[in-house]
Amino acid sequence: MGEDRGARGVRRSAPGSRATPLELFYDLVFVFAFLHVTTATAGNPTIRSLVQYLVLLALLWWCWSGFAVLGNLIRTDQGIVPAVGFVTIAAAFVLALSLPKAFVDRPGGLFGPLVFAACYFLVRASESVIFLWLGRRDLNVRRRWQLLALPAVLATSLIVVAGLLPQRLFDGTAESVARLLCWIAAIGVEYGAGLALKGTGWTVLSAGHWAERHGQIVLVALGEAIISLGFSPEETTGLPLTWPVLFAAVLGIAVAAAMWWAYFDTLALGMEQTLHRTRDPDARAALARNAYSYLHLPVIAGIILFALGLKGLIHQGADPSTPSWGVPLPSFDLLALYGGVGLYLLALIVLGRKMLGAPRWPTIGGILLLVALVPLAGALPELIALAMLAVATALAVAAQTVVDSRRRSGVRQMAFEEQLAAEEEHTRWRGHHL
Repeated sequence: MGEDRGARGVRRSAPGSRATPLELFYDLVFVFAFLHVTTATAGNPTIRSLVQYLVLLALLWWCWSGFAVLGNLIRTDQGIVPAVGFVTIAAAFVLALSLPKAFVDRPGGLFGPLVFAACYFLVRASESVIFLWLGRRDLNVRRRWQLLALPAVLATSLIVVAGLLPQRLFDGTAESVARLLCWIAAIGVEYGAGLALKGTGWTVLSAGHWAERHGQIVLVALGEAIISLGFSPEETTGLPLTWPVLFAAVLGIAVAAAMWWAYFDTLALGMEQTLHRTRDPDARAALARNAYSYLHLPVIAGIILFALGLKGLIHQGADPSTPSWGVPLPSFDLLALYGGVGLYLLALIVLGRKMLGAPRWPTIGGILLLVALVPLAGALPELIALAMLAVATALAVAAQTVVDSRRRSGVRQMAFEEQLAAEEEHTRWRGHHL
């Protein structure tokens, strides 16, 4: 209590802390950001466009990860932090708003690449200010945090360079490739610098908070996939509600539910427990960085690709001019749909091996099944292709659940006992103090 009373502006977190409402508010921006990524890519369905927006997604993810680190170190709903948080949220929203203009400027407004670069720098700078504040009394810690603030400046500079590349030096495809290389270099700077976290003295104060925050952003991404299933830039309110529409809705939810189960039923709980059991601060920081900050990016990317494949599918099913079961999916949409689920499951395989030390053979079999089904699905109506995806994903997840039954029982029982203990402690405290 003495530390809290003496704190001015920033209050440190504690091992038992959980996510705050401000952090959930920050996640709302990423609902829009993820939706913007899928919408912008759907408007230009090419491999080059997909690569560009996956690069943007990687930078968005790094902004989110920085705020997750911040929330683990300090209480984001106390002191001056909410004010800093609101600035960060506003900058992150404009960052998401500027996504379609980040590579190529549109005439008649602000210069898109510079707006994106400025907002990216503002988000990263606001996070760095808090980190430097925390290390203000320890010169060595402050110097290390200052060293890690440099990548944000360098990455922003590369983004600015990408936007200001003189057209006289490049033209056509060469200009696009040069810009993309600058963006990839910016990602390399940020993610490469993240590997230096071992020397900063940072560790995960609350394993529960860290796991909870990453679980919440996975839920945000799954929610965006559900939005993409029914959302279309075209008018849908005047179209009839048909059996194909209901069929598409149920199948889309079935795939999303299977993806939820694959992550949250056992794996997320087991990963949190592994993080709790890792006592050494440096080992815990490395595990948190590798399994969550890095390996959760393909988890999110897989969901976003799946959402991209679902885009406007219900609208097509409701259109009377479309055949009952739809037309065959374009190759781009088909690869996004199946590839997104495959990437998601592949990321879970790596996470399961790293965090639980267990191979996930049924999931590996599920990925191979998806690869085998792609040529067949490409020749069939879109709803049949979606049905095949739903069945294959459900089978893989169900088989994995059966194989993991013994481990699943132990992990879930431990999580339930922890929940009961926390509820009992909260009830005791409230009965005594309230």
